[in-house]
Amino acid sequence: MKGLRAAIVNLLAGDRHADRVVPPSGFTAQLTLFAAGAMAFLAVFALALSLAAGRLAERWGDELARSATIRIVAPQEQRAAQTDAALRILDTTAGVASARALSNEEQQALLAPWFGNDLALDSLPVPRLIEVIEDRTGFDAAGLRLRLAAEVPGAVLDDHSRWRAPLVEAAGRLRLLGWVSIVLITAAVAAMITLAAHAALAANAQVIRVLRLVGATDDYIALAFIRRFTLRALSGAAAGTVIGMLAVLFLPQASDAGGFLTGLGFRGAHWLLPLLIPLLAGAVAFAATRAAARRTLGELS
Repeated sequence: MKGLRAAIVNLLAGDRHADRVVPPSGFTAQLTLFAAGAMAFLAVFALALSLAAGRLAERWGDELARSATIRIVAPQEQRAAQTDAALRILDTTAGVASARALSNEEQQALLAPWFGNDLALDSLPVPRLIEVIEDRTGFDAAGLRLRLAAEVPGAVLDDHSRWRAPLVEAAGRLRLLGWVSIVLITAAVAAMITLAAHAALAANAQVIRVLRLVGATDDYIALAFIRRFTLRALSGAAAGTVIGMLAVLFLPQASDAGGFLTGLGFRGAHWLLPLLIPLLAGAVAFAATRAAARRTLGELS
């Protein structure tokens, strides 16, 4: 605990003499900056994906849970009468906020992507659709089906539960995938920085031996590497985060026509979440470099 506190103090305060122990440029410096920046850029998009999938799951769940459809499958001459009978039943059903029969134009618009705009509904046995909107309490689907079966034999109730659950589950899995991606990105950053720190320590083995001869402790040497690599990761991740946020900012805005693919941006306070990515990268670099320095300096003893 005392060594960890000293490392944090050294990281914040700095020591220009200790900084000379670590070369300011070279392969390890470039690798650390590039890895932190690239992973931060990817983390921004993974976070955006996770948040967008969460919003999508909530929206689909709310919208589909409050709506249902009744299809009136009856001969043409009976369709209007059965539609009116179904609407009267819905008017007296507890939990139904509103119900209305879709017009021919609305049904034609629903079928247009498959059959074109010139579809003549009167010449085809297309069932009449009734849109049902639930209130907060919801209605008893089983009871409504029994009433419809007794009074409107051509009515078929679809409460959307059959295809609502897979959609909400898919959105939930996308959200989980986004968080898993962030965890994997963090692990990749830790691995790359560990390798870079090992390489830097091994390349400066002779310098480390000389420092030991003149009285430098292993803690002093380790702190120098920890500070340099943590600041490199922090600066690289900050640059990658800024570029990632700018890229997300220029994504198409959410729209009904575009659906999920146009709603990947951040909203409201969620724009503050990517700012935590550089801090996370710095913390990962701090822990990874500290562990690598302790292990490597032990091997060089």
